[in-house]
Amino acid sequence: MSNAIFRSLSSNGKSIWSSVPLAPPDKILGLNEMFKNDAFPQKINLGVGAYRDDTGKPLVLNAIKTAESRIVSRSMNKEYTEITGVPEFVKVALSFAYGSDCTLLHSNRIAAAQSISGTGGCRLAAEIIKAFIGSVKIYIPDPTWGNHVNVFKQAGLTPVYYKYYDTASKSVNFEGMKEDISNAEDGSVFMLHACAHNPTGCDPTKSQWDELSALMLKKNHLVFFDCAYQGFASGDAEADSYSIRKFVADGHYILLSQSFAKNFGLYGERVGLFSMVTASTEECERVKSQLKILIRGMYSNPPVHGARIVAEVLTDLELKQEWTRECKAMADRINAMRLLFREKLEACGERVGSWRHITDQIGMFCYTGLTIQQVLRLREEFHIYCTDDGRFSMAGINSSNIDYLVQSVVAVL
Repeated sequence: MSNAIFRSLSSNGKSIWSSVPLAPPDKILGLNEMFKNDAFPQKINLGVGAYRDDTGKPLVLNAIKTAESRIVSRSMNKEYTEITGVPEFVKVALSFAYGSDCTLLHSNRIAAAQSISGTGGCRLAAEIIKAFIGSVKIYIPDPTWGNHVNVFKQAGLTPVYYKYYDTASKSVNFEGMKEDISNAEDGSVFMLHACAHNPTGCDPTKSQWDELSALMLKKNHLVFFDCAYQGFASGDAEADSYSIRKFVADGHYILLSQSFAKNFGLYGERVGLFSMVTASTEECERVKSQLKILIRGMYSNPPVHGARIVAEVLTDLELKQEWTRECKAMADRINAMRLLFREKLEACGERVGSWRHITDQIGMFCYTGLTIQQVLRLREEFHIYCTDDGRFSMAGINSSNIDYLVQSVVAVL
């Protein structure tokens, strides 16, 4: 029967897949391929969203190495974990984001499940929204991380942009943001970046977060936070969680996706957590039961190794302190590169103008304001690779390539 069906679908000797079109390459991963194939000795990769040290090499934190060696020495088995993940990891990851003193944690009102890093957390958010609210609009900032659109569309939601970034001032378009939040239908779904907005590096201030929380409550909007850089943004994990904790304290039933890729350097381990604030312990159990069904149908249960590492670091006081110092050191190096980049550019004279926005921004990425034409010139003439919107990964800048980078940027201005 199956062979007959196959033959009927592949007439004229053609494969049933013969009409499948070639998909365009992922913009960022495609950049990495171009960079790898470039033989120019002074090439610079400013597209990849991964930390590099001042020699341009990937970094494994000492706290991570110690935690991993301990785990290996225990000869732990490789059995499946629970559908919702490694229990110790789930517990410490929740405390990491919501705060150890969060009353909702102690009253079991937060439903949580380990996810396949932040991307998987976004997908779980989309799936639970679609399942119990419907195939609705989800408002996302303009601009946002490109993969948000893919994730939400593939889950059946409709991404709609709200105003976020003002190109003239190179800062958050706060008034425009409030306008779109106010004009959206009551009870709409809004996605916010918890800190270190990707790609702009522009975050609301604390007072602006307070105002946004009040406005969202007034409109009865459902808020989903994507938190990919806690601790990595400012070097202070507590400070970077301000938006999350403020919204929870104000009474929002938030959804939250956490990633431990950047801040713990566990990119390939795919460690994340998805959580939802609920109204009661009983409601929490019902929500968690539905999360289990969604997870079971997508990937059954999550990987254990990276989650065990994070749990080891965050439950051991000395390791946590060491991680805190190392995470701050990464943030400090990026901020130092921001300042040096700005100073070297502005030292080139009035033609270059002010680059204050570089140091006003925060996190891994710098939204330069370069046009697509300037970006293409950087790529084609100077072998400097960044995304088409002019976003630089500041982790790709170091003391040995910054002068060449400045000279190249000045040349295309």
